[in-house]
Amino acid sequence: MADDDGATDRTRSEGARDRPVPGIDSTTPSVSRVYDFMLGGKDNFAVDRHVAEMALKIAPDAPAAARANRGFLRRAVRHLAGEVGIRQFLDIGSGLPTQGNVHEVAQAVAPGAKVVYADIDPMVLVHGRALLARDDSTTVIQGDIRQPEDLLSRPEIRRLIDFDEPVGLLLLGILHHLNDDEDPGGIAARLRALLPGGSHLVISHFHNPGPARPEVSAQAYQAEKLFNQNLGTGRWRGHDEILAYFGDWELLDPGLVPLAEWRPEPDEPVERGITYHTFVGGVARNP
Repeated sequence: MADDDGATDRTRSEGARDRPVPGIDSTTPSVSRVYDFMLGGKDNFAVDRHVAEMALKIAPDAPAAARANRGFLRRAVRHLAGEVGIRQFLDIGSGLPTQGNVHEVAQAVAPGAKVVYADIDPMVLVHGRALLARDDSTTVIQGDIRQPEDLLSRPEIRRLIDFDEPVGLLLLGILHHLNDDEDPGGIAARLRALLPGGSHLVISHFHNPGPARPEVSAQAYQAEKLFNQNLGTGRWRGHDEILAYFGDWELLDPGLVPLAEWRPEPDEPVERGITYHTFVGGVARNP
């Protein structure tokens, strides 16, 4: 009886969560909502959970990779706001709000730091605006990374970001959702060209280590196939391909590494499953 009651409660909870949201397509899976599910969030629909559950069959430790990405974001932003002195951040492909958002991390170090979130998913806009309703130093806009000049010229961004001063540009988990024919390298180069000296670029990206780690590589190929069949996107690229997105900017130590290895904090938990090697990141400075 207890099990039946529990199942009923879960069904009711998911039913409430799956109610239609105006302007949101709940019948097509979304990258942002699949990622939200992996982080234990509730801003997702049955179609997103279905894709996530298929991904978990290939990579049972995928949630660990999602958590590692959030940890990398927090450490990178804390470093830029604290040791470097960056006071304005642009997070493109920000995803749905969760714990440890960029503005929370940056403003804890530097009160008044300016943060702009941009994402193509309309659900991000809805939830982001609700979260930031009372924050004059932070905003969220709907925008497409594939149109970088248009995106960075938007008045909502220009209101907060002064492009004569260094900017922290965050591209976490977004370039791997650009297919090869969309020219992610060219887009990264165009974004870099729009930023002044002293700016920093933070990238995290799905990684296929190739023959060096055959078991990891095989999982990466399976995950890539699943993502493209269900989401129409997702590329697990090689180390040198990802490294090229930083262009001639100066890569900070320790370079492009598995996310947990980028300046870990003392006693920070490290989850070393297969996906440990399929998500890498780095930070670079515009000289």
